[in-house]
Amino acid sequence: MITLQGITKQYQMGDQTVHALQGIDLHIGRNEMVAFIGASGSGKSTMMNIVGCLDRPSAGTYQLNGRDVATMSSDELAQVRNLEIGFIFQSFHLLPRHTALDNVAQPLIYRGIAPAERKRLARQALEHVGLGERVHHRPNELSGGQRQRVAIARALVGKPSILLADEPTGNLDSATSREILALIKEVHRAGQTVVMVTHEPEIAEECQRIVRLQDGRVLSDVRREGDA
Repeated sequence: MITLQGITKQYQMGDQTVHALQGIDLHIGRNEMVAFIGASGSGKSTMMNIVGCLDRPSAGTYQLNGRDVATMSSDELAQVRNLEIGFIFQSFHLLPRHTALDNVAQPLIYRGIAPAERKRLARQALEHVGLGERVHHRPNELSGGQRQRVAIARALVGKPSILLADEPTGNLDSATSREILALIKEVHRAGQTVVMVTHEPEIAEECQRIVRLQDGRVLSDVRREGDA
């Protein structure tokens, strides 16, 4: 599903070159649940941006479902993001003046899906994450955990190939974090490929596979025994 070969990423900061990623080789198969973990500056956020087609590598190849995305145009990358990848962010990224239903339906607008069908699919996704009674609530009328559930519903509504979660429990208390992790694991058990970015070992331990990054390189790649 995801194959990275010789991926490097460099940034210019003034007259200094920052080597964010230095020759990443990695394959993630369908229905895996993988955590990228590392300290600040390890390269995990850059990895997330490249896997999520939010940024381009400086060199190397990235194949997603057999398509080489490393050399795609900006419009092609936007299409891949819309069709193939569902995003969950630490800060939710919900539209404040829109209802939960409208927030979840938002990605479907760019697919040309008719309004009635968008609402039907969005309501179905909200019911799946336990928010069937909150479809007309706006983000400021929801708790942090409920907002993250809306974000998960939005990520899943288009049935993407990959669910990409960036610190999905970072703004939540411990009890709510456990609920959100349980929901993500339930989604994974239903067949979804999940890639999670975190700096917390206890969160990474919930995944089947832990890829530890350090100084832009893969320090270790460990598969856990048993069900994640």
